[in-house]
Amino acid sequence: TAFARLYALLSGQVYTLLLRATGQPALAEELLEDVFWQVWRQAPRHDPARGTVRGWVMVIARSRALDALRRQRLAQADSGASGASGASPGEPDETADPLRLLATRQQVQALRVALRTLAPARRELVWLAYFDGLTQVQIAERTGLPVGTVKSHLRRSLATLRAALQAADGRAAQA
Repeated sequence: TAFARLYALLSGQVYTLLLRATGQPALAEELLEDVFWQVWRQAPRHDPARGTVRGWVMVIARSRALDALRRQRLAQADSGASGASGASPGEPDETADPLRLLATRQQVQALRVALRTLAPARRELVWLAYFDGLTQVQIAERTGLPVGTVKSHLRRSLATLRAALQAADGRAAQA
């Protein structure tokens, strides 16, 4: 069937997006199933004039990943508020593996430093896309920039961030 061909063509890309977004293989697999179930149900509503099928599926996947992450944050905040973990919401759980906590803190610090290397306007675009979860079209509407400009600025900004993080990783390995 056409749906089976679509699944065969896109499931790997969708899974990769979901895994990168969540960092959890089991959750990514669950979301992959949800995404294609939604694609199946909403297929008649897809408007080819508004974009490619691949783009449409990826937007659904991204939305599902963001929703799942929001639900997890709320659940963690609720369990933190009820005292299930010693950590306050937004603070790391000190009972977690100390080496993993240290690595996470170092990665967050390296990302902060790398973000500071970007021009403020580009930093804002990265923030809107990857931290606020806006689509490129939504960013274009919010900033008044053409969608193509948003895409190229994001691509260049990500390349700059990647280079800065790789350089920081190289310096850390030498130390």
